[in-house]
Amino acid sequence: MSTIARTDTSVLGRWWWTVDRWTLGALFLLVLIGALLVMAASPPVAERINLDGLYFVRRQFMILPVALLVMVGVSLMTPVQVRRFSCLGLAVTLGLLLLVPLIGPEIKGAHRWIGIGGMTLQPSEFAKPFFAVASAWMFAEWRRDPEFPGHIVAIGLYLIVVALLLSQPDLGMTVVVSAIWFGQFFLAGMPLVLVFGLIGLGVSGLIGAYFLFPHVSSRIDRFLDPSSGDSYQVDRSLEAFMNGGLMGTGPGEGTVKAYLPDAHADFIFSVAGEEFGGIACLVIISIYAFIVLRGYARLLSEPSLFVLLAATGLLTQFALQALVHMGSAVNLMPAKGMTLPFLSYGGSSLIALGIAMGMALALTRRRSGAGEDLP
Repeated sequence: MSTIARTDTSVLGRWWWTVDRWTLGALFLLVLIGALLVMAASPPVAERINLDGLYFVRRQFMILPVALLVMVGVSLMTPVQVRRFSCLGLAVTLGLLLLVPLIGPEIKGAHRWIGIGGMTLQPSEFAKPFFAVASAWMFAEWRRDPEFPGHIVAIGLYLIVVALLLSQPDLGMTVVVSAIWFGQFFLAGMPLVLVFGLIGLGVSGLIGAYFLFPHVSSRIDRFLDPSSGDSYQVDRSLEAFMNGGLMGTGPGEGTVKAYLPDAHADFIFSVAGEEFGGIACLVIISIYAFIVLRGYARLLSEPSLFVLLAATGLLTQFALQALVHMGSAVNLMPAKGMTLPFLSYGGSSLIALGIAMGMALALTRRRSGAGEDLP
């Protein structure tokens, strides 16, 4: 890539000299760390369910190149192309979300997956980035032309997405989507009365979820009082961090992966803590913080409200997903099955993250204004 001249006006040339190469490098570093962790964590999980020890490793290594190609391919887009791609993607995703409760298999009491062409897909993973960009467009159009009811459309889209997520049910994803949407609405100039109204509605919704969904009340009760129920997974996760200390037990020497059913996905941070130690965990946290903060910094002088809202939503989604995973692993919040971006095993999650960060890279590219189709 260093041989590409600054005068190169091809799509690839313009991309290389305008994309944030530091963020791109940090994302590739996360992918490499993730590949190492999946190789360390997944063999015992596969053997425990009578699969070949390298089953999850092979599948992850098949999906990773696709996710990276998707990320780089999407990052080549202009802001208008990102907007169009997201609207089309959201329409398809909403259709799949409608089908999930009807034809999706029930796994651990929830209908979140759907089989397509011999593959299992989790549509809610794709709803997050597409919805964030579509909402940003509506909010931006509302601020550009107050006569256009963009905020009403965004509210309608939000209610549809939330209703489909709760029908699965998936409260964790609903909370993440709600936080992103609320932040975008706030940045777009939400009326103060709506700020307090939506905060009250959110609190009421969480209280209602506690009484309506048994699995939610169970997780919150166990978080507040571990003796009130089974806290096996969190206990094993905390033991892993204690066993690892600062330097870790060494690659392949950890034991938590032999006991936690989702060590390769929902608790891969625990495997990192045990085998590579607290220092390695701090490095991982620093990489996530660097990606998010650098993305925010590149938006400080952004003139397009659509780009600002969309990229902020995508970066916030990335940060929240990492925080929920790591917070659950160290018992700072109720346990929630959520993958750690680019580190955990998971096909739908990897592809969706590739799309999300590809759009974030596209939106944070440096643009001179000439020849760029800004919304």
